[in-house]
Amino acid sequence: MRYFVTGGAGFIGSNMVDRLLSLGNEVVVYDNFSTGRREFLENALTYDSFMLVEGDTLDYGKLKEAMEGSEFVFHFAANADVRMGCEHPKKDLEQNTIATFHVLEAMRENGIKKIGFSSTGSVYGEADVIPTPENAPFPVQTSLYAASKLAGEGMIAAYCEGFDFTACIFRFVSILGERYTHGHVFDFYKKLQDDPGRLYILGNGKQRKSYLYVQDCLDAILTVVENARERVNIYNLGTDEYCEVNDSAGWISEKMGVSPVFEYAGGERGWIGDNPFIYLDTAKVRGLGWKPKYSIKDGVMKTVEFLEANKWVFDVRE
Repeated sequence: MRYFVTGGAGFIGSNMVDRLLSLGNEVVVYDNFSTGRREFLENALTYDSFMLVEGDTLDYGKLKEAMEGSEFVFHFAANADVRMGCEHPKKDLEQNTIATFHVLEAMRENGIKKIGFSSTGSVYGEADVIPTPENAPFPVQTSLYAASKLAGEGMIAAYCEGFDFTACIFRFVSILGERYTHGHVFDFYKKLQDDPGRLYILGNGKQRKSYLYVQDCLDAILTVVENARERVNIYNLGTDEYCEVNDSAGWISEKMGVSPVFEYAGGERGWIGDNPFIYLDTAKVRGLGWKPKYSIKDGVMKTVEFLEANKWVFDVRE
């Protein structure tokens, strides 16, 4: 099959590209390299069945042209800067919502009917039901990032109804692992590199979060795609556990061989829109026979190992 992957030079996208190529597929990556890295495509570039198109999802004409001939779209491109959303609200609208509309329109004009979409568990806001299932009542949205992703989900569902698309929508917890360059493990590692005796933590450190190792995430995505039977298939992806931010900070410190004093900003939220308790019910995807091979702690440790071996990513993010 020929897959079209937006954001294919990013963290999850580039790992999916490698997986698809290893399974014998053709892959076209479409990425503007605003956050994606060419280094993450070094393996892909060794395949004759791989094509790279440098372009922006807001450039509809180029997107439509690049997508021609593909059979399945994985839409990973997005603005994932959740914490700073209130400082640039237009970015979430453009890069998450309008870009998703462009992807859908390009699919429609190219006669492509299948899409896999990276949404977020943040669409549940501060859920009343924990662990949170896919059919949980939706609360008021608490972050611009989640609101823009939910708008994308809505458009995808409407295109499925209006144009006979089939969609797999994935509501992730935070993903960890190789090629990770954005999030709390990255931030904590960098802070501890700069000052191993002190770690400043947003909130009170008691925020409870769930994480998933990237290869487990890919396994889950492909399991859902292979078993998609509905027009719109919505699945939570995560582990059956959670940890406190303090736990993760402790594991990172241990792996780095440092013993910092933890200092806290205070409050139960790290920033506006931060959910103090994220724990998704993954019974639905487990019902397809999938289960994660790695624990949250395993994922944190593997991420630290990647950062230790690839310190160039810190220079890139400066």
